[in-house]
Amino acid sequence: MIKKFMLCTVIAVTVYSCVPVEPFDDGLDETLLKYLSQNAPTGNYDYYIMPESTDYDKLPNQDPHNPITQAKIDLGKLLFHETGLAQDSKLGACYETFSCSSCHIGTKGFLPGRFQGIADGAEGFGYQGSNRRVVEGYTQYDLDAQGNRPMTVMNVTYMTNTLWSGMFGANDLNVGTKAVWTGSAAVNHTGYFGLEAQNIEGMKIHRLAINDKVLYDFGYAQMFDKAFPEIAKVRRYTPVTASFALSAYLRSILTNRAPFQDYLKGDKTAITESQKKGAIIFFDKAGCASCHNSPSFSAMKFFALGTKDMFEFGGLNTSVDDARTRGRAMFTGSEDDMFKFKVPQLYNLKDYVTFFHGSSKNSIREVIDYKLKAKSENRLVEDKDIALRPITLTEEEKNQLEDFLTNALYDDNMKRYMPTSILSGYCFPNNDKTSKLDMGCQ
Repeated sequence: MIKKFMLCTVIAVTVYSCVPVEPFDDGLDETLLKYLSQNAPTGNYDYYIMPESTDYDKLPNQDPHNPITQAKIDLGKLLFHETGLAQDSKLGACYETFSCSSCHIGTKGFLPGRFQGIADGAEGFGYQGSNRRVVEGYTQYDLDAQGNRPMTVMNVTYMTNTLWSGMFGANDLNVGTKAVWTGSAAVNHTGYFGLEAQNIEGMKIHRLAINDKVLYDFGYAQMFDKAFPEIAKVRRYTPVTASFALSAYLRSILTNRAPFQDYLKGDKTAITESQKKGAIIFFDKAGCASCHNSPSFSAMKFFALGTKDMFEFGGLNTSVDDARTRGRAMFTGSEDDMFKFKVPQLYNLKDYVTFFHGSSKNSIREVIDYKLKAKSENRLVEDKDIALRPITLTEEEKNQLEDFLTNALYDDNMKRYMPTSILSGYCFPNNDKTSKLDMGCQ
């Protein structure tokens, strides 16, 4: 339609006449806004509008133990990318070479640039994280490798309990589950919410540390002092306060500049006619919003979709016996939760390299086709047990749905959540020699 309008304008200038351009399609917008409002829990489409990242009072699911402040966000942003935190690597070869952002690269949807995230035990970056290989001396069982594809940290403020299994956090869905707060989930006994609990445990799991070198040689002590002046110094520089800063930062990472967000705020030209039709399909015919229905199109619900696991694609330090392949049941131990995984968010899918918990799909179109077909591909999950039912869409409708998911939901400036440098002065997200060569970082 845009091309036709431009051509018409040129003709009008030349011959002083033109076929009238059709008025803006108010009917299409009326239909889309109707479906948005029908699906919104509040009954109004403005439910899907994300707040500004600096509007702290409006960021949902905050832990009352950890009110968000700018000082915490500033500290958390640096800690998340700080390769100098890699103080507890398995072997000396990876000392100070990895960070949280090794597996959550801002320009790749805050995900790995490959099908599996590997921090300690790997080297290399390739193009935006595409090339990580095992460091000599490490076996695959030494690696800090993700047995499931990591979940993005974008829009994580809409999640109450974290990871695909939702195991972290004493709040929301995990209330009443104290009997299974063991192992990594024992951190839930602190009473903290999902992000805070996960990040405390994550410091240990991912071999990161806050020590004198980090605090005084790199200079992070002053930032901790500014972020946590109310906490006594004997408790101020710990994995707990580091977690609080990381959690504050992560809650501020919102895709609130995507075209669809502008559309919701009143700019009806922010998305195309194709994308509007795709959104209508998303909310109506395809039934996507029955599961993906928070403002980030995530949900605190768990479903079995029957997709394959990462060990089937060459994933390291994972296997058919990996507890992470059990989904929610990894945490609860309940047979009813077997192979059920949390509903993920849907913004910035254009940056994703793989999809689903096991990285079993490589494009948005593959995801659409798989869900429409509704056939399990996992030998442990039967068709009757998956939360999908066959749906028929025309090729044009598939294209429109893909356009909506790919482009209307794409915030193209996630670099605003990344620092330009870190206090150690090291390279990030990785600091090994091969990565530095790949990134052109000195």
